[in-house]
Amino acid sequence: MKFKDPLPLFLKRVLTGKLITSRAINQAVQRHESDLKRKDWRWYYDPELAGKAVKFMELLPEPKSQKLDPLAQFQKFIIGSIYGWVDKDDPTIRRFTDAFISMARKNGKSLLISGVILYEFLFGKNPANNRQLYTAANDRKQAGIVFNMVKKRLEALRIKDPEIKRMTKINRDEIINLDDGSTIRSFSRDAGLVDGYEPHVAVVDEYANAKTTDMLETLSTGQLLLPSYLTFIISTAGFDMNVPMFTQNYPYAKKVLSGEEEADRYFAFIAEMDEVSEVDNPDLWIKANPLIDVDALRGQINGYLDQKLKEARADGSLNSKLVKNFNIWRQAAEDSYMDYETWKAAEIDEKLDIRGQRVWFGIDVGRTSDLFAITWLVPTEGKWYLDGYGFIASKYGLDAKIKTDRINYRAVEQRGEGEITQLESGIIDNERVYEWLEDFIERNDLDVQGICFDPWQFGTLLTMIEKNHPEWPMVQVRQGTMTLSMPTKQFRDDVINQKLIHAPNELLTTAVNNAVLMSDNNGVRIDKNKYANKIDMLDAALDAYAIAFTENIDDYLTDEAVFSSDFGF
Repeated sequence: MKFKDPLPLFLKRVLTGKLITSRAINQAVQRHESDLKRKDWRWYYDPELAGKAVKFMELLPEPKSQKLDPLAQFQKFIIGSIYGWVDKDDPTIRRFTDAFISMARKNGKSLLISGVILYEFLFGKNPANNRQLYTAANDRKQAGIVFNMVKKRLEALRIKDPEIKRMTKINRDEIINLDDGSTIRSFSRDAGLVDGYEPHVAVVDEYANAKTTDMLETLSTGQLLLPSYLTFIISTAGFDMNVPMFTQNYPYAKKVLSGEEEADRYFAFIAEMDEVSEVDNPDLWIKANPLIDVDALRGQINGYLDQKLKEARADGSLNSKLVKNFNIWRQAAEDSYMDYETWKAAEIDEKLDIRGQRVWFGIDVGRTSDLFAITWLVPTEGKWYLDGYGFIASKYGLDAKIKTDRINYRAVEQRGEGEITQLESGIIDNERVYEWLEDFIERNDLDVQGICFDPWQFGTLLTMIEKNHPEWPMVQVRQGTMTLSMPTKQFRDDVINQKLIHAPNELLTTAVNNAVLMSDNNGVRIDKNKYANKIDMLDAALDAYAIAFTENIDDYLTDEAVFSSDFGF
């Protein structure tokens, strides 16, 4: 039996602009087209294999109605890509071992999840026997939901096909292929491991809910010797901007699609609104809701989204709808200090050369479990430039701190944005902080205008500075809304207007994402939204900004102006 290539119509409609898609989906299609022309590598696209996988998915009856529904064109693209690209010499080895799929809720995710698991369970070839397949999620309940969904799909298939009924056995917690010993089980981060753990395929559902990388790390350790494993992440965006999916997987997938990162075995498909403002245009809702492309569903989906948006604007729950129904990452709290898009818009690509410049330092002290944060503000061409450096305590264990804070401090250290204490006690070494600060100032020949500090626990460092560098102005910043309210509001305004720009810095970005705005009779101040969340770097930045923001930096002289013929003394 010959199978038809399921991709051409979708590819043509996207490339000609007849089908509206997100920028990321357009890039995924362009990547596929470019890869088809490559001759210098081991992979090729087999339309027969792609068509076979899609045909199987379309044979899966819906458990309740027992109806067969054809895949939407975007679903054919996803399944066809994953199963059509294979090794030239061994077609049982798939090209894509990691797949990242993100879209708004209620867009046919169930069919994709169950289809991938059941196809590999019944027809997988590498390995030929004892394939382990997992429906994975962050917790037992979600993993169980996915497992039961797969079970129901198989039960419906067993009713229609006696051969599949003969070769499969369904138990409460496990599904078995009696012919080759393959199994399907559920997996969650808190479920523990099993003997001989070797996940040939793991479909990870709603990964945006995962607070740590534990689950994916556990899965990957068992896949080391498998030549054709598949980790299939499928999730809608979330409300927490510091989870691994947003800080690692999502930006990496975007870089792969844009060509910034080369990863031949990584597949990504991201259906999302490219701008928040696009939500106001119903014609663009298809970007995040690709099922709108199905004629029979278009009216129902558009009507549902229209109603939900009206309700959300009326009851103040717009954030929730932007996340769930339009696949836009948003902070959970409506009182977030600053939205992620605003902060990222003020980020520059590379750190600036600040040698010889005036500088205001902000310092927030940490000893045991907090960060010791140092930030610096430098006026440059009418703008403020912000960057920072963190000293990381490890008293209760670095791995525990990484999990609690949800910050990869080892990666922070590798990027030169901070350093982990070397003291056996795990506390921060004040002498090392002083040495770093002295070296940083001297190495960059900085003109210190102020070292602005919260007096809490600052005594040790203050003494060292006063003894060795009395020329550095020390400025105590009283904590509280009376002192910090105005600079807190102005800081945000300057970021919005991009009068304050900042370097790429994970500690700073995490602090901004964690901060919420609190108010009292004296004004506003920032606070963290959860006890464990870190805002130390932002606290330090506001200490410096509280002193520096009254400076007039609009009247500045560039080197070009100084050396021009119009400049005179």
